[in-house]
Amino acid sequence: MILELDCGNSFIKWRVLESASGALFAEGIVDSDLALLKSLKARDGLALRRCRVVSVRTTEETDSLIDVLEREFAISVVRATSAQQMSGVRNGYEDYQRLGLDRWLAMLGGFHLASGKACLVLDFGTAVTADFVAADGEHLGGFICPGMPLMRDQLRTHTRKIRYGDLAAERALSSTAPGRTTVEAVERGCSLMLRGFVLTQLEMARAYWEENFVVFITGGDAQLVADVAPDARVVPDLVFVGLAMACPFS
Repeated sequence: MILELDCGNSFIKWRVLESASGALFAEGIVDSDLALLKSLKARDGLALRRCRVVSVRTTEETDSLIDVLEREFAISVVRATSAQQMSGVRNGYEDYQRLGLDRWLAMLGGFHLASGKACLVLDFGTAVTADFVAADGEHLGGFICPGMPLMRDQLRTHTRKIRYGDLAAERALSSTAPGRTTVEAVERGCSLMLRGFVLTQLEMARAYWEENFVVFITGGDAQLVADVAPDARVVPDLVFVGLAMACPFS
């Protein structure tokens, strides 16, 4: 079995695949290394052989997690690294090593799934990112802005009277009508900002490629904006698609 890990700023997304068939055995999202170990050890029939990791965490944090995995499961771990070019995609950053690995892998996955077309890759996590990849694989650059968690937390932190829980936030997003409570006003306002971001990216993509491109939406908050781009492909595991390309097991 193959363990795949996407170690983000806030959470660790994981899944286990059957080595022979590539079928999904188990998956989950946790908020700590300890929670990851508990989740894996609780799985009956788990027989890990290899592991591949993409991490945007510090080198020390990533090294620590890899050490624990190798010790606890006696497996070899391969870590995705930056590259100037891979699988037909050319990194567009002036310093290619400064491009976030999660963005890089999502671009690899999107370009692969686009089957020769240009693509716009939108990732809605703790931060929101947009990346433009031309049909010839040239990365034209992208954008980064706060995602829902960051916008919400900033308002909670810096505005004394904005206090509410996650359940209230979830209920508030059942509509996009103007809010009649603080939680509705904040959650729907932030949601509309994300939706406006998507529309702007679509306009830019059309300026580049008219209608000859594919839109991919991924990340934990993808469903908040999916209806803004009804022709987009929502691919929750897009980073894992790229991870398998960057760290293949023959």
